[in-house]
This record gives sequence, C-alpha cells and structure tokens, in this order.
Amino acid sequence: MTVTFPLTGEPLALDLLNTRTAAGDLVADPAGLEGWLAAQAGRLTPVGEVGAAEVAAVRAVREAARPALEAARCGERPPADALRALNEALSAAPAHRVLAWTEGAGLSAAAHRSAAPALRLAGELAEAVAELLTDPRVGEIRVCEAHDCVLLFLPAHPRRRWCVASVCGNRARVARYYARHKAESGE
Repeated sequence: MTVTFPLTGEPLALDLLNTRTAAGDLVADPAGLEGWLAAQAGRLTPVGEVGAAEVAAVRAVREAARPALEAARCGERPPADALRALNEALSAAPAHRVLAWTEGAGLSAAAHRSAAPALRLAGELAEAVAELLTDPRVGEIRVCEAHDCVLLFLPAHPRRRWCVASVCGNRARVARYYARHKAESGE
C-alpha cells in the first residue's frame, strides 16, 4: 500500500505535524516514515535505512511539537514537558557548521550533526519546530476548516480556509451545494 501525504510544502514542522491526520498516523512504521522522508527530499539530511529507532524519534518530536505549537499559536506558555522533549532532541544531536569549497560555487558552510541517524533526524526536526515556534507568524497558523480534517497550514493569503482547496475546499463546496438543494426541494 502506498501512503500519500495530504499536505506537504508547508514549513517542515507543520509537514511533520500533518503526518497525524484524521485517518491516523502516517509515520507509524518504517515504510510510512520512508515515504514521508522521500516527500521531504532536500529538506532533511538523508537517513539511510529507516527502522524503529527513527520512527520513535520522529514521533517523539511530533508529539512534543503539537502542544507546544498549540500554546504558541495562542500566545501562551508551552508545556514544560514539551519544551524539555524538544530541547533533549536538540541537545542529542547538536549542529555545527562545516566549511566546504566547491569549484564554481565557492565556499559554503552547511550545518552538520554528528549523531546516530535517529538522533540526527530528531535534532533536525526539533530545530524546524523551534524555528516555527519562534517565528512571528506562529499565531497565523490555521487548522483546516473542513469538518473532517485536522491538518495545519500557514496561509500565504489571509482568506485561505482549507489545507488543500482542491480537496477539502471542494468537499465543503459540494456539501453546501447539496445542503442548499436539499433545503430548496423540501427533503
């Protein structure tokens, strides 16, 4: 079975949170996490083989990120245990810059984390969560308005109401259409 991710391309932390949908956990096993990592290609350091340790690390960061983000969206203090879990992920795989020379491109300073793959992945995701929590736009993050959707998004346009207009937006429009016509026909 191929897992499809309903919404990608948001800030990385939101893409992570959106792996828990109304239908369930999309990264509950190594195959699901591999699919999600493939959908995030170029945004994270390649992990190699994905196993139970990577799944557990990613899910731990996601579960700490959710209450922290809910609080930050409302301008409230995030729960101490959520911050502690995120800080532990960050400290388990600290980042440092590595200078490299590439002919034609020149000097670059890429972030590097020396840690086991699961810890490195958790550290990178915790870093993305920290960036989102401290972003001045954190209060603008919205939950999709579709009644059966729990996905989060950062709207580029203030009138955006759905995570994916062609999916949730269309379902909402079709439901309104049928409700309107049912009321007009007296059913």
